[in-house]
Amino acid sequence: MQLLLGSKSPRRSELLSALGFSFKSVRIDCDEMYPETMPVEQIAEYLAELKSNAYQSLVEDQILLTCDTVVALEQQVLGKPKNAMQAYEMLSRLSGQTHTVYTGVCLKSVVDSFSFTECARVEFEIITREEIEFYVSNFKPFDKAGSYGIQEWLGMAKIKNLEGSYYTIMGLPTHRVYQELVKRQVSPIV
Repeated sequence: MQLLLGSKSPRRSELLSALGFSFKSVRIDCDEMYPETMPVEQIAEYLAELKSNAYQSLVEDQILLTCDTVVALEQQVLGKPKNAMQAYEMLSRLSGQTHTVYTGVCLKSVVDSFSFTECARVEFEIITREEIEFYVSNFKPFDKAGSYGIQEWLGMAKIKNLEGSYYTIMGLPTHRVYQELVKRQVSPIV
């Protein structure tokens, strides 16, 4: 079974490789829109399925892995910032707060599709204006939901507490992805 990764995220590629899986990255273009009335905890999985359904080249003996990560503070989604000002505003809102990160995953073959969501909670220390400016100007988190990467400086210096998987927050719930792929006869390189 050939594994296809439908994600532009270098972090997801790194994590899937670190799990020992051989895979081919494929490009998927779709509008990542969801119904406004959708509960926050369903959005990441919905978007993972949307990406999966947008890929039309799947053939027998292939399995497609698509993902999406959503950061939510008080039931409000904090997406990817378009610029430094939006990143600054998001990080200011997250400062001293606990938020939830949802990563949705979809595994699709020509015969079936299976999806799930994993979530984790993240508590930040107070982040000063200077620290936010340093992070945004040096790490440019414009491709990251919620304006931060847990594996970067902000995660190392300012996360006070985690509930759930670190890798779910990074964008790929590795423990569950591993189990589900092995169940579907996608073997890691040993």
